[in-house]
Amino acid sequence: MAKNRLDKKLDRIRKDPSGAKDFIICDAKDGDMGGGIPMPGPVLDAKGKPTGRYKSAEDHLAQVAALVEQDVLDMMLLSLGNLDRLVARGVFEGSKMGTAIRANDTTDIWGARHSRYKEQPSVPHRTALVEHAKSLTDLGLYSITFMNDAETDALAGDLYREFRVEAEDLGFKHFLEVFNPNVGMEKLKSEEIGQFVNDNIVRVIAAVPLHQRPQFLKIVYNGPRALEELVAYDPSIIVGILGGGAGTTRDTFELLQKSQKGGARVVLFGRKINLAEDPLEIVALMRQIVEGEVKPKEAVEAYHGALEKKKLAPKRPLKEDLEITEAVLKL
Repeated sequence: MAKNRLDKKLDRIRKDPSGAKDFIICDAKDGDMGGGIPMPGPVLDAKGKPTGRYKSAEDHLAQVAALVEQDVLDMMLLSLGNLDRLVARGVFEGSKMGTAIRANDTTDIWGARHSRYKEQPSVPHRTALVEHAKSLTDLGLYSITFMNDAETDALAGDLYREFRVEAEDLGFKHFLEVFNPNVGMEKLKSEEIGQFVNDNIVRVIAAVPLHQRPQFLKIVYNGPRALEELVAYDPSIIVGILGGGAGTTRDTFELLQKSQKGGARVVLFGRKINLAEDPLEIVALMRQIVEGEVKPKEAVEAYHGALEKKKLAPKRPLKEDLEITEAVLKL
């Protein structure tokens, strides 16, 4: 496949990890792999309040198509099924944006209503097949959640090895998502959880030859020290930060700026884009923050100004939306 904008930026970062100025912004639109019917977000009334109904799968695909046309993002992550639909419709024809599919779906992303999956230790699970994805894209996300349990984590490593062998045979690249343990680590601070995750990342790729290694990582932001530690340890590991919960608009912009400041070269935001009142405006301001054109506080104010112009009701008053609510962003 011809090199897209994502590939070109990754090439420049690999050639000059400390000097390259590239920063990669991706949208994680793969929520249907875990979120079910509520995934596209609620239908809102004229005052911006939830109506109790949810947007449709077609609404979700329409948002993807609009973001592709906007052409600010570097990559779009999708379920295999939705990428298949969009490719068939020609949405990515002529686009310089990279694409990827979620190649596995560990149980900690399962979010069916009334379920208890997220209360239970994550279990490795995989639905998508590389052979099906290969005709659509050459990149997939593979996810591991280390649970601090030898048997569970050894199995996760074995399955990751099997995936890498299959991917290599089919000429398929991957990036590696590593979630924080979803249970059992509640007594640890964010930085300590970050250290646990960092050490397991280094361990799991230590015996992987360079041509089979992940293109980049997708991890939780566990504070500045944990991020800086991983970045400093091995500059050849390109670190990306996932978005987590929707939060306030200030949370979105602060996480982006702190990720970049800490040495990450990629962000992959899902709900922070998908559940915004105006996803295209959020993405445009994210790029301005990365380029140093605007600071997070100013970006929130600009975002509310744009909503007012478009007569879109904000979910929160400006004063509330300017608040940093995620504890790790206050470190």
